[in-house]
Amino acid sequence: MAHLYRVLAGNLDLAIVLTKREVVGRYRGSFMGLLWSFLYPLLMLAVYTFVFSVVFQARWPSGQGTRIEFALVLFTGLMVFSVFSECVNRSPGLVLNNVNYVKKVVFPLEILPVVSMLSALFHLAVTMLVWFGFHLVYFGLPPVTAVLFPLVVLPLVLFTLGISWLLASLGVYLRDVGQVVGVGTTVLLFMSPIFYSIESLPEAYRPLLRANPLTIVIEQARDVLIWGRWIDFGEWSVMLALSAAFAYLGYAWFQATRKGFADVL
Repeated sequence: MAHLYRVLAGNLDLAIVLTKREVVGRYRGSFMGLLWSFLYPLLMLAVYTFVFSVVFQARWPSGQGTRIEFALVLFTGLMVFSVFSECVNRSPGLVLNNVNYVKKVVFPLEILPVVSMLSALFHLAVTMLVWFGFHLVYFGLPPVTAVLFPLVVLPLVLFTLGISWLLASLGVYLRDVGQVVGVGTTVLLFMSPIFYSIESLPEAYRPLLRANPLTIVIEQARDVLIWGRWIDFGEWSVMLALSAAFAYLGYAWFQATRKGFADVL
């Protein structure tokens, strides 16, 4: 972990430059440019509101029971899940898509997942602006507990980085990893309490859902952003410790296997 800290601290400027290039490059050549990073979540929120509040007339059982509230609750869950899915889906190709960094120059490959995470957090921040505007229009100011949202996301960041380092390494040696990850994240989307609440499941299935590491983050994000509840710091501390351990293991695996990248590529 000390080595990881030195690498990140020593290459922070490089990580920021690469993140800016990645964010701008995603929309390069489009007429709207970076404005798409704001318009996309706005359009998706409008679609979710129409589909679930008008077509399905869905309600969230633990809230006020309004259709607009259901759309906001759903959007909150998707907002958290998108950070995880964006990084994980890209992880198997991070090293494969940067072969020049492996072969031709001395480059800190371990910061590639960090760059991917910073890009995902940038889009999360933009999405939060859309969320805040929607909440302000329909429900007024969010609860004061919303300031705890960065703390809620911290375990998710560490956990996702651990998976990203692991998959970035495996993607070099096993080219099928990208296909498996795509299916896995789709399954995880429906096995997380995004489109439904835990209370809506039979009691026998709830432990299975709670075993999903994303469940705690999604539930606590809704608690602080919507319901005005404080973080369960006991549960949060356990999640943070486990996520930090997983990040360490993923980074250690990446460092142990990177010696063979050049030979394989």
